Amino acid sequence: MAFVQATIKIDNELAFGELKAALDKVFAADRVTAYLKKLASQSIRIRDWDAILAAGTIDVIAEAKLGAARGIYQSLTVSDQGQMREFYLSKIEEVDQALRARFAKLYQYY
Repeated sequence: MAFVQATIKIDNELAFGELKAALDKVFAADRVTAYLKKLASQSIRIRDWDAILAAGTIDVIAEAKLGAARGIYQSLTVSDQGQMREFYLSKIEEVDQALRARFAKLYQYY
C-alpha cells in the first residue's frame, strides 16, 4: 500500500490560488533559471521560505507588485500557510537536475 497524503481543506482558496499561480510562474521553464540566479545574488538558500518572501524574490520573478506574495501568504490561515510551504518545497524538488547541480550551493543544507 502506497502512502497517500491526507488532503486538508483550503480556507482561503482565492488567496491560496493567487500565490500558487505566482509560484507556478516562478517555476516555469523560462523563469526558473532567473529565480535561482536571483536567490544566489541575494545569498538566500532555496528552502528559506521566510527570507524569500521577505526579499520579494517571488514578486520580482513573477512580475507582481513588490511585497504581494508576502502579503498574500500572511493573509492565509496557519493550515493554508503550511500547505503553501509544502507546495513550494515540492516545486523546488521538481527543478531539473542540471539546474540543481548548477545551483548546488542553494540546495545545500547548511
